[in-house]
Amino acid sequence: MQPLTLVFDLDGTLVDTAPDLIAATNHVMARMGRAPADAAVLRPAVSHGALAMIKAAIGAEALDWPEERLYPLFDQFISHYQSNIAFESRPFPGVLAALDACARQGHVLAVCTNKRESLARQLLESLGMDGRFAAIAGRDTFPVHKPDPAHLLGTIELAGGSAMRAIMIGDSGVDVATAKAARVPVIAVSFGYSAPPVQYFDPDIMLDHYDELAVALERLGKNSGYGIVAPL
Repeated sequence: MQPLTLVFDLDGTLVDTAPDLIAATNHVMARMGRAPADAAVLRPAVSHGALAMIKAAIGAEALDWPEERLYPLFDQFISHYQSNIAFESRPFPGVLAALDACARQGHVLAVCTNKRESLARQLLESLGMDGRFAAIAGRDTFPVHKPDPAHLLGTIELAGGSAMRAIMIGDSGVDVATAKAARVPVIAVSFGYSAPPVQYFDPDIMLDHYDELAVALERLGKNSGYGIVAPL
């Protein structure tokens, strides 16, 4: 078996971060004297970052707000989130066992997220997961970020791998688009934060639970039309 570089998105893929991100958003709403926004409204915005969550909570009126009006709200969000980054956030079921199994097979693991690198590292360290990854690249690690393929390709390089032997695992259309642009096979998890459902973006394989990851890797290894040609 030739080792692979497995590159994971973070929010909605490895870790269910929505509860703490929603709490940070509603902290901002409380400071504005507004009622908390419903989780069903905020959850689809998680993949698009703090500003998108704040705008979703404010509603249609935020469409007319200049960016400068949102910056102080963003700072309040980040301050609260940094102090409560893993209060409720937890790895998705089966994640830790799947990562350990991949490591035993010789695969190299990495994270490519549009979260700030410092926040990604803080979250993974708080959950005791940071030591599993050869590279952790955030939206500010390189001059570009997802969906620019250079973000993913740079993460693979940081991890010491090759795009010809790499697979992306994510939960959103941004992840799928990034992988396709980089010519890297992509597995999408169905339990993340994508709206519409991530299968709409045509990933190579869908994953409903991390117990299915080993089979998905085997399928891609045998059938990929990208760079992976040797069976796993």
